[in-house]
Amino acid sequence: MQHTILQMLMVACTTLLCSVNNLPAAVPRTFQPVRCYTAPVAAEPFLNGTSSNYVEEMYYAWLENPKSVHKSWDVFFRNANAGAPPGMAHQRPLSLATLPQAQSLVGAQPDVEKLVEDHLAVQSLIRAYQIRGHHVAQLDPLGIMDADLDSHIPNDIITSSDKLAGFYGLDESDLDKVFRLPTTTFIGGTETALPLREIIRRLEMSYCQHIGVEFMFINDLDQCQWIREKFEKPGAMKFTLEEKRTLLARMVRSTRFEEFLQRKWSSEKRFGLEGCESLIPALKTIIDKSSEKGVENVVIGMPHRGRLNVLANVIRKELEQIFCQFDSKLEAADEGSGDVKYHLGMYHRRINRVTDRNITLSLMANPSHLEAVDPVVQGKTKAEQFYCGDTEGHKVMSILMHGDAAFAGQGVVYETFHLSDLPSYSTHGTVHVVVNNQIGFTTDPRMARSSPYPTDVARVVNAPIFHVNADDPEAVVYVCNVAAEWRATFHKDVVVDLVCYRRLGHNEMDEPMFTQPLMYKQIKKQKGVMQKYGEKLIAEGAVTRQEYEEEIAKYDKICEEAHVRSKDEKILHIKHWLDSPWPGFFNLDGQPKSMTCPSTGLTEEELTHIGQVASSVPVEDFTIHGGLSRILKARGEMIKNRMVDWALGEYMAFGSLLKEGIHVRLSGQDVERGTFSHRHHVLHDQNVDKRVCIPMNHVAPNQAPYTVCNSSLSEYGVLGFELGFAMASPNALVLWEAQFGDFHNTAQCIIDQFICPGQAKWVRQNGIVLLLPHGMEGMGPEHSSARPERFLQMCNDDPDVFPNITDDFAIRQLHDCNWIVVNCSNPANFFHVLRRQILAPFRKPLIVFTPKSLLRHPEARSNFDEMLPGTEFQRLIPEKGPAANNPSGVKRVIFCTGKVYYELTKERSARGMEDTVAITRMEQLSPFPFDLVKAESEKYPDADLVWCQEEHKNQGYYDYVKPRIRTTIHRAKPVWYAGRPPAAAPATGNKKAHLVELKNFLDNAFNLDAVKDQV
Repeated sequence: MQHTILQMLMVACTTLLCSVNNLPAAVPRTFQPVRCYTAPVAAEPFLNGTSSNYVEEMYYAWLENPKSVHKSWDVFFRNANAGAPPGMAHQRPLSLATLPQAQSLVGAQPDVEKLVEDHLAVQSLIRAYQIRGHHVAQLDPLGIMDADLDSHIPNDIITSSDKLAGFYGLDESDLDKVFRLPTTTFIGGTETALPLREIIRRLEMSYCQHIGVEFMFINDLDQCQWIREKFEKPGAMKFTLEEKRTLLARMVRSTRFEEFLQRKWSSEKRFGLEGCESLIPALKTIIDKSSEKGVENVVIGMPHRGRLNVLANVIRKELEQIFCQFDSKLEAADEGSGDVKYHLGMYHRRINRVTDRNITLSLMANPSHLEAVDPVVQGKTKAEQFYCGDTEGHKVMSILMHGDAAFAGQGVVYETFHLSDLPSYSTHGTVHVVVNNQIGFTTDPRMARSSPYPTDVARVVNAPIFHVNADDPEAVVYVCNVAAEWRATFHKDVVVDLVCYRRLGHNEMDEPMFTQPLMYKQIKKQKGVMQKYGEKLIAEGAVTRQEYEEEIAKYDKICEEAHVRSKDEKILHIKHWLDSPWPGFFNLDGQPKSMTCPSTGLTEEELTHIGQVASSVPVEDFTIHGGLSRILKARGEMIKNRMVDWALGEYMAFGSLLKEGIHVRLSGQDVERGTFSHRHHVLHDQNVDKRVCIPMNHVAPNQAPYTVCNSSLSEYGVLGFELGFAMASPNALVLWEAQFGDFHNTAQCIIDQFICPGQAKWVRQNGIVLLLPHGMEGMGPEHSSARPERFLQMCNDDPDVFPNITDDFAIRQLHDCNWIVVNCSNPANFFHVLRRQILAPFRKPLIVFTPKSLLRHPEARSNFDEMLPGTEFQRLIPEKGPAANNPSGVKRVIFCTGKVYYELTKERSARGMEDTVAITRMEQLSPFPFDLVKAESEKYPDADLVWCQEEHKNQGYYDYVKPRIRTTIHRAKPVWYAGRPPAAAPATGNKKAHLVELKNFLDNAFNLDAVKDQV
């Protein structure tokens, strides 16, 4: 019927247009539709080539919403639908004002209204399934839970004739009527119209079976159409015989691996994959399809559930290396404490057998802090893309696996998603795979999240979400193929939600019946997915039972033989478990190629040249802010005077490393300008929007690139990202700067789980630098302290053992420590410690407590002489004034670090005590400079020793340095304390109280009797 109406409309429109414009009747010429649904008397668009395509498009728009076209077209279509003959449906208006009152030439009839309403109802019906069909999809393999936590069926999803009549105004007599399909659906395939009954059936097959698709929130029409075609097109989910056999073989490997471990080590925790065995073919499908699209490197992150299976059957780690991990007598041959087997990572380059292309797979080590690895994986992926020039993510990609409870509950997931489209952080699309156990440890999902699905967080970046019943392996593989194609096509994130269950509880030693009795009664009845799929293929004739059993026996034999070989492994070689090797950086045994560090100084010419770049605008016709002109001019004057302040010291370090081919990346909140407006590494044209200049990229013709990027307002996610970036290469200086030092609080998980113990757990060195602004300046408890006590507490040097002092003691100390903690008091030392970070023959994390007020302090400046060849980082800066020339007359040696040095020297001068009080700066706190502290203490044999700090006594450095100083001097003397008393907060919020506290502890520093009286 609709075809007839359209044909009549075309003839009517042609006759109408010709009569209106006094043209002979003819077929209109072909044109590109003009989306301007004007009145039919406005003939100008048609004279320019308008054809029936336009009218057809407008007609369907009118069917969806009669108000979307001009009133006269509305009258025309109503007349035509009501049976008006060609040339009579149009009613010429008397004037523009009378158009709204135009009346139909054919009286309004109920069947006309019904026809329009029926077409609108079918349009709405199709859209309802596209939007809400996933709510009724059969996603739970157990059949007892609703994946969206809601048993309510949306009113616009057809489940009965009552809904057909009630919501849409249709009845059963309409089911056999033929309706033309809109362009926003592909359910018709090559057909343009279908009976309503078939439309509903096809919608149910597309959206309400074992796959639930969430995508209609995406605001890009092309992307929505792409997804519709993948899931609506009839016959889209078909598999060849070979594909089915391959899928069965992968299911056998996934299932029998877990069963083998359960038979051999039933009392060992391994966090097996039972209940979600389809994860293995899912991952392999994503990798196969991505390899086919050109990907050469895949970086993977995952929690512990199923990790051993992924290592064995996706990364293809040798089975004997996995099995030997279960041997309680296995000895560790390498440094460090190691980690449990289900936390370890792996790096492997191999041939992908499906595509016959090389592919590198890297599974990142991850602690039990679920989702913490997400930003780390993204950072490493970004680095791999950066170093191979992959600017669009064609060669390197990431896959992140998640648990349902963690995906919904952990804030770092949200932080990581919001990095996905930022220029300096985007990895051009990540495939997220959620192993949806439908439970946390013991917590029901209804108590664990407020959103319908655990994946709803992904909607913030318009990522499509494909829910799939994990007990349907073919549906899983199809969805994963689509996800990989989406990532390759649009380079945006996508989520695959594998709705499954946990057969054995949280781990193999757990008893889930305590808290989920009904669920686990059903699980005990549940037939395994491998068995169900095998029986399905046998019934189809795709495989015989004998072939199925032979496939199982073949893999069982592989496992048994590997188990025998594993008994020969008596030593754990951690090199087999590295996820980020650095080829060529170390010797074959993993040790540094030398144990020396060259001078970190530069020539006068280099310092001058870099300083000139730092004080210039190396781009023509670039207008900078007037205040910035003064800053650059002042920098130029400093360079002429052979001086540097803090910002210039940093500039010298960065610029020289770039010149030497070392990539430098500085990231964090507002780092381009600097929180304290001191850096200005990115200059902004005052007249042209978004036009910037980065002078650091103009240091030398063939220099390495400098990346400086303001981050999102995130610490956890961004620090994890930069840590991952630093893992990719040892030949890069990667720095994260906290806006204020205490902002690292919200990134504590990355610090505690990855940075501090990373080498001990995973023998994975990392040279990341943390810049943490620190200092008590009367500005309140927040943003005063970077909490140095926390970093020092986690240092691994022994406070009670005086080390053996050798010629290479300083470098060996660095090699043996877990990280380096410094508080530099002058720009030159900051310059040297940054360059040492790269010139050292190994990599260690560097924690730098950076200044705030010292950025512009007139005394906190350094001369070029302190940065020339032959100079180096000073772990301890001894007294160099009058007291040093008369050590026997010195009554007190004050050890301190950082900003307080300048307050102490000012107070000492005011008291006239330069001859009797020596002030020594400890620039490197950890590893502790035992040798230099010993020399300084012995230089002043009659002096009392005082540790002075501006922090409160239970904070700062005192608890760390006191026992080490005592060990150094063999406890011959007490180490007195001068500083603020213990407190709960880092600093007072009252400026007057701050000054009183400052006066008190300075009094104590220079009046030892007062200190002794307090004790």
